Amino acid sequence: MIPPADRPSEGASSTATTAKPAKAGAPGPGTRPALDMSVIVAGITFKNPILAASGSFGYGVEFEDVVTLSKLGGFVTKGLSREPMAGNPPPRLFETAAGMLNAIGLQNIGARAFLEEKLPVLRNIKDITFLCNVFGHSQDEYEEVVRILNEGEGVAGYELNVSCPNTKCGGIAFGSDPKMLFEVVSAVKKIATRPLVVKLSPNVTSIPDVARAAEDAGADAISLVNTFIAMAIDAETRKPRISNITAGLSGPAIKPIAVRMVWEAAKTVKIPVIGLGGISTAEDVIEFLLAGASAVEVGTVNFWDPCACETLVDSLEKWCLEHRIAKTSDLTGALEL
Repeated sequence: MIPPADRPSEGASSTATTAKPAKAGAPGPGTRPALDMSVIVAGITFKNPILAASGSFGYGVEFEDVVTLSKLGGFVTKGLSREPMAGNPPPRLFETAAGMLNAIGLQNIGARAFLEEKLPVLRNIKDITFLCNVFGHSQDEYEEVVRILNEGEGVAGYELNVSCPNTKCGGIAFGSDPKMLFEVVSAVKKIATRPLVVKLSPNVTSIPDVARAAEDAGADAISLVNTFIAMAIDAETRKPRISNITAGLSGPAIKPIAVRMVWEAAKTVKIPVIGLGGISTAEDVIEFLLAGASAVEVGTVNFWDPCACETLVDSLEKWCLEHRIAKTSDLTGALEL
């Protein structure tokens, strides 16, 4: 995987000559506009559009000593289930040419333990915003997790992971069928006391169809994309590289597909969209915003650079100032066709 520092910057060397002239009413040459990086998603105000993605940032507390959490727009906790889960046996991670395969198996301590062990620590950290990722293998499980988390103070909202297999419907993922998706989202929305973001799977026939189903069910926002189903085989041993055989592909390899899916979803729904998939530079963030995202989540890059999200906040600020952007939110959906 190519570290961000070694990746070619898209136009970084020619910023001074490629930046567009300031529009009428904008500050003239020699002055820099005051930059407002705040964004509002699902009624939640984030100080900037950079969020650390679920599954790559633990419960947030694990990064407290290496990252200034209050500098981030926010973060999403590791997925939480009704009961603790041990996850899949190793090997469950494998680096690919331009990304990573993972089949962690949604290992977590459970919603109740999160309230008792992790939330008190998070509440002592000033000026942070975080969502709790929620999953289940039945509609009842989703509802129960949200009921438990409703008791916790300080949680800004929920992100519903609908890529889980529905054990009552033969293992079909909730997010792969618009009807099942509508049912689980509408059920959770009725009991959730906080804004609800639905995290969509890319492993579907039509992103617009599932995005529309989530919106119709009452989702306050959607986030996409989750990982792509993939696999790798060891040619010497003739065995799968991952014990689970298949795994989720993430990282730079999926970014162009993710950008396209975010663009499709943003054209379909009226609720905000959070984009994710292979982000590691400021230019990556800008791509997703132009495609229609109001904010982004940053995941795989955290595995090789734990400070990546904090660095991205700085580099995004620099990019916006150099390109004379007054409000980061003005970039959302600003793709020129």
